[in-house]
Amino acid sequence: MSEHDERITWVLVDGENIDATLGSSILGRRPQPDERPRWDRLIAFARRTWRQDAQGLFFLNASSGIPMSFVQALKAMDYRVVPLSGAPDEKVVDIAIQRTLQALRHRHEDVILVSHDGDFLEDIEALIDSERRVGLLAFAEFRNIGFGAIAGLEKFDLEFDAEVFDAPLPRVRVIPIEEYDPYTFLR
Repeated sequence: MSEHDERITWVLVDGENIDATLGSSILGRRPQPDERPRWDRLIAFARRTWRQDAQGLFFLNASSGIPMSFVQALKAMDYRVVPLSGAPDEKVVDIAIQRTLQALRHRHEDVILVSHDGDFLEDIEALIDSERRVGLLAFAEFRNIGFGAIAGLEKFDLEFDAEVFDAPLPRVRVIPIEEYDPYTFLR
């Protein structure tokens, strides 16, 4: 087995950020259970896309308690769940993800961040080098504009690339002409 075959992709999930964007910006309400992402598909997408093993870390703000049924479901999908707590004014999930990205600077492993949050720009940019692949997986139209300026960052869409939803979301997005299918609009 070559060194490339032994590599791993760390999939760092900012679940609060994805859930908030889905609810407030796309649906305009709290997502119903059948409208939530199928989190297991993220790991499968990472494995398939970069052809290597992937491990998910799912960061949760557990300051007011641990949502045990959700944690058990994530664990059943082989996520490592990171429940965090802190003061009300602390963004504990962001702090933990930033620390994780900083720790990964010293390891030769690949990273996919699942978030739209610009708080991670500096740490993501610091990871990019000739040895490592770094990706961002989010709703393309809602990711922080600063991610577009990071050379070498691979960008993926949660719905269209990773296919983590069972039904199409009511999104308005710019469609590259090579992807335009008139039948989508003629229903």
